Amino acid sequence: MRIVSLVPSLTLTLFDLGLDATQIVGRTPWCIHPKQQVADVPVVGGTKTPTLSKIMAAQPDLVVMDRDENPKAVHDWCIEQGFDVFVCHVKHPDEVPSMLRQLGQAVSRIEQAECLAAEIEDTLRKAPASKGEVALPLIWHDPLMAANGATYAGNMISWLGYAVPVIEPNGTGYPEVTPKSLIEHGVQHVFLTTEPHDFSVEEGLALQQAVLEAGGIGLSLHHIDGEALTWMGSYTAKALHHLLEHHRP
Repeated sequence: MRIVSLVPSLTLTLFDLGLDATQIVGRTPWCIHPKQQVADVPVVGGTKTPTLSKIMAAQPDLVVMDRDENPKAVHDWCIEQGFDVFVCHVKHPDEVPSMLRQLGQAVSRIEQAECLAAEIEDTLRKAPASKGEVALPLIWHDPLMAANGATYAGNMISWLGYAVPVIEPNGTGYPEVTPKSLIEHGVQHVFLTTEPHDFSVEEGLALQQAVLEAGGIGLSLHHIDGEALTWMGSYTAKALHHLLEHHRP
């Protein structure tokens, strides 16, 4: 089987399912894990701008995509070319096991997928109790942007027991925010990611001060591995353990 993956977290998942670079024949430059193995997989372009001629040249039996991460036009083009397409659409960590089982079926790795899915289900059962506090993960600094409560990243934080507001419910899920809007939504905790923006301690403290100056409370700052919030798939179990380890009361 020849597979092109346009989703970094699912490229890692395909390797974790036991596939190798003879079967995974195309990736994006953001597919960086597992480091040694992906080095042998040709890059076919970015998640938003893959080079269609390179996908065609790879002659894939399957193209792996994500509904939010990859353009619909690329999906439709793949269908027109007769390529089978697997589309991930996960909004909450508890949806990951089902997605893994479906992917395992698509790539003939059913037993391996079941093992990964079962591990995640076991970890999900360890969810902390509700804290009754409002939190928001921040993903970009200038402009300041968040992942709201309708996104996978937001729901990874809600799994920790926080309430994550759905800011701009009709938007992309990644609204711009300000100290004033954080106050308006009652945000008490902010999670500062390492990617796509690597928040510094100084940036967090400056935001904390700006909220105070705008009349808000003192924010609690949590620096978090960005991959733990966004890499769904085989990485989800590790991500959940990371959140539990670093953010217990």
